[in-house]
Amino acid sequence: MLPRASEPSGLLPAGRAMDTHTARSVLRVRGGLRPAGPSRDELAEEVPVALEYNGISHATMMASPSELEDFAVGFSLTEGIVRGVQDIRDVEIVPADGGIVARLEIASACLAGLKTRRRALAGRTGCGLCGVESLEGVLQELRPLAAPPRPVALAAVRGAMAAMRARQRLHDLTGATHAAGWADADGELHLVREDVGRHNALDKVAGALARGGTDGAAGLAVISSRASFEMVQKAAAAGIPVLAAVSAPTALAVRLAERAGMALIGFLRQDDCTLYTHPGHLRG
Repeated sequence: MLPRASEPSGLLPAGRAMDTHTARSVLRVRGGLRPAGPSRDELAEEVPVALEYNGISHATMMASPSELEDFAVGFSLTEGIVRGVQDIRDVEIVPADGGIVARLEIASACLAGLKTRRRALAGRTGCGLCGVESLEGVLQELRPLAAPPRPVALAAVRGAMAAMRARQRLHDLTGATHAAGWADADGELHLVREDVGRHNALDKVAGALARGGTDGAAGLAVISSRASFEMVQKAAAAGIPVLAAVSAPTALAVRLAERAGMALIGFLRQDDCTLYTHPGHLRG
């Protein structure tokens, strides 16, 4: 029998909806079914985050309750809801019964475009396509990315990935979150964002770049997950010309990166990696 949970019985911890993690009593088993004894474990929180545009509900995503301003801005940019950060007039994060509401005020022209392709997202953790209404709504039209001013050294990419891993504090506590990071062309890591969903983590990076006025084209992105086509699409929407993933890309991700002019790197682990597209953006 498991020890009593340290949290209330409700799905969301009462009064603590903004916590990124919570402790719980668990019973560890080591070898066979013999219990190793009770202990405590840290669990990553995930909460429903509802995105509203000019008072109209648009999407609800399961996300880690941190850097939600970055998430709201990045989601709006990478999903093509706004054309740039200048189209976002205000962002307000409001705790609510059952979750959190991100209220955005956007330019009227963007709202009109949003109404023509309404989506009803029931955002599973890590799901980037829940509720897309048609196949035509899957792939965005992306402007081709400019090549980096100079080829990016693979050592810089490796250094950025290693630095991101060292800063995955929530993952170290819980083992349940992904991370995305942005580094300059020399590999110096400037941003790390974590979330239970890999798409959310990259959206947070995109939002932080936009809010800080940083040109994504001046560096590279590293992610702790596989490179699905949504991850390539989001990085391209943020203007990032180099994307490196710990795991594999999909075939569609490779085709999209090729068309977008993005260098896509997979299986980046220590000194090893696989270059899939635009190797001319990189140097040894």
